[in-house]
Amino acid sequence: MTDPTARTAPESGAGVLELLHRFKNDPAAADRYAADCLEKTKAAEPVLKAFEYLPVDVTRRPGPLSGIPVAIKDIIATSDMPTTNGSPIYRDHIPAKDAWVVERLRSLGATIFGKTVSTEFAWRHPGPTVNPWNHAHTPGGSSSGSAAAVAAGLVPLALGTQTLGSVIRPAAFNGVVGLKPSFGAIPRTGVHPLSPSLDHVGLFARRLDDVAYALSLLAASSDLDPHGRPLPGFQIDPDRGVPPLQNPRLAIVRFEKWSKAEPEQQRTFEAAIVKLRDAGAVAQELELAELDSTNWHAINIILASEAALIFSDLVARYPDRTSDHLKSAVQAGKGHTAYDYLAARALQEKLRSRLPTDLSGFDAVLTLPAFGEAPKGLGYTGDAEYCAPWTLLGAPAVALPAGFGNNGLPLGVQIVGSYRQDYHLLRVAKWVEGALRFDPGLPRL
Repeated sequence: MTDPTARTAPESGAGVLELLHRFKNDPAAADRYAADCLEKTKAAEPVLKAFEYLPVDVTRRPGPLSGIPVAIKDIIATSDMPTTNGSPIYRDHIPAKDAWVVERLRSLGATIFGKTVSTEFAWRHPGPTVNPWNHAHTPGGSSSGSAAAVAAGLVPLALGTQTLGSVIRPAAFNGVVGLKPSFGAIPRTGVHPLSPSLDHVGLFARRLDDVAYALSLLAASSDLDPHGRPLPGFQIDPDRGVPPLQNPRLAIVRFEKWSKAEPEQQRTFEAAIVKLRDAGAVAQELELAELDSTNWHAINIILASEAALIFSDLVARYPDRTSDHLKSAVQAGKGHTAYDYLAARALQEKLRSRLPTDLSGFDAVLTLPAFGEAPKGLGYTGDAEYCAPWTLLGAPAVALPAGFGNNGLPLGVQIVGSYRQDYHLLRVAKWVEGALRFDPGLPRL
């Protein structure tokens, strides 16, 4: 097991923009980089177990992401690699075509660097991936392998998805940057659905600039994704990154569940507030009472109802190859009435539309990404209650590493913006990242 207090120097683990700058000056380094990542990954995999499948061809291709290996969550279709969806039913399944986002990455010159472990259909039944900081703990889910692979320095960028908390929570548990863009920002065509009214494609990297640059290249719409809505256009200069929004006004949102957070997570959050205020931010407490009291019930009605429609035939056909978690979701969904579902959807739209008014005078929300360190054991991937409100609203959210807990596992903070105001949120998050000045480095595997 990894020594939870042992970690390499913070400068370890280059980010996407840093690598692109290096490759511009040294094309030979770009030619070698993905192959070096593959060698390192093969050495780490017997312990980390972050990948379902590794690439055969890592030849560099031209484009703005040329030379950058990108790991793909295994519910996202790849035409040249198996896409198992975390299920034995799809163990040998190779899709006929790439998901939209994979096709887009290939066109940008990225190296599609294998498939990372997902919980079964991005729901609760976990895979074998361990937390790279302490192998006795979960990496979180459902984007388990993507978060762990970036945290371990195996790849600089990875795709995940979030339907409750599956990008933000594992990002916090693994000490990396996680971005859940606004709902519909990245087309989900070719991504196996769990709940189409809630599913988001997200990103993991080591720096805020890296997820921002990736989003600037991937944000779009697809005729085959009926929920897609293109973001207001923005560009990121790869030489300069995101211009930080100076002295932002932050709404501190704790919710009633604050008392359930681990003491070390509370202390890390309070220390972050002090640092941000000292650096020039205005940070004031804000209550969002209706969102707090209604979000968990509403999001679970929507998720279970839509999951029941998607998976009921599957669990009936394959009772021996689907988990109790998936069966329970289907059963719960079938128990909801049409009225329950439509009322939850109406509340979702009401709260989403009201969020800009609720945040009037603030640039972003500052809140928790999780209740504390990653739980011990691999059977439970953690509580998503601090992520669910913002997933329900489709609001963009960023997880940033902010400290370590008593077990040597990472702790983070979450910054949230208004729906479709992703660029503004990224500018706030860039400033917060600079004010916190915290880099966890890499764990020693």
